[in-house]
Amino acid sequence: MRAVWLREFGGPEKLVPGDAPDPVPGEGQALVEVEFVNVTFVETQMRAGAAPFPMKEPPLVLGNGVGGVVSAVGPGAHPGLVGRRVVSSTGGSGAYAERVAVDAAGVLEVPDGVPLDQAVALLADGRTAVMMLQVAEPKPGERVLVEAAAGGVGTLLVQLAKAAGTTVVAAAGGPRKVELALRLGADEAVDYREPGWTEKAGQVDVVLDGVGGDVAREAFTLLREGGRMVSFGLASGEWANIPEEDAEARGVTLVASPSATPEQLREFTRTALEEAAAGRLHPVIGQRYPLEAAADAHGAIESRSTVGKTLLEVRSS
Repeated sequence: MRAVWLREFGGPEKLVPGDAPDPVPGEGQALVEVEFVNVTFVETQMRAGAAPFPMKEPPLVLGNGVGGVVSAVGPGAHPGLVGRRVVSSTGGSGAYAERVAVDAAGVLEVPDGVPLDQAVALLADGRTAVMMLQVAEPKPGERVLVEAAAGGVGTLLVQLAKAAGTTVVAAAGGPRKVELALRLGADEAVDYREPGWTEKAGQVDVVLDGVGGDVAREAFTLLREGGRMVSFGLASGEWANIPEEDAEARGVTLVASPSATPEQLREFTRTALEEAAAGRLHPVIGQRYPLEAAADAHGAIESRSTVGKTLLEVRSS
């Protein structure tokens, strides 16, 4: 089968199309004919050898999220899965390929009425956005600042926070991204690349931090007493790293990189899919690349030129 290999750490050009053995579903596994692959910022860090967590050494096939149709199951897996549209994590790697064998107990069936590409866009980003809102507990009438509001998670957070009855202040990099956040329902939007952006944003009750670094530290200064800052991403390359004593002195709660059990993560994704099926959540798929162009997808993400979700499209030979 076709796949995209990372033979050694380095730039996007280190992602090279090639052949890989066809996977065979083992005990409790399902074989998925992949149609769409989720591409994330953290995968660009993994490719560069700079991931914020331990990972396998090359050679390997990157990717942790796919959507497609189950074509076969292994012993112990429910045969009724065959022919179903599903989304699934792959266990950390192996997604940039035509087929993957995944834990059958971990697949999620895609609700009727939800296109498969949208479901893949909600697989990781949807569960993250739902979890962040649950942790932050925004109340109706509160002001919520969403960083990286034009990104995969940010575009969903704007919609979910607005649906929760809050006033949404979107922070994004550049006019095009600011405009997108406003179209998605943000009440206000600021460009955090411009000097003095915090003055335009004003005080807030909640910061949903997907950037980290200087942007997050500046956003922290906007929190009122009793405010909450939930950090879930480091698009800047570093966490906010705000001293706990600074938060205590201002009466602010910091939550860095919230965690959840696998079953909770599945429920968060299921909630996002249900919201999409009901027409209340609309993932933004900003760019699509053929499987063989995974390097181009990584390059676009690293250049900060992308909006919303980036997907790889897998086409049969």
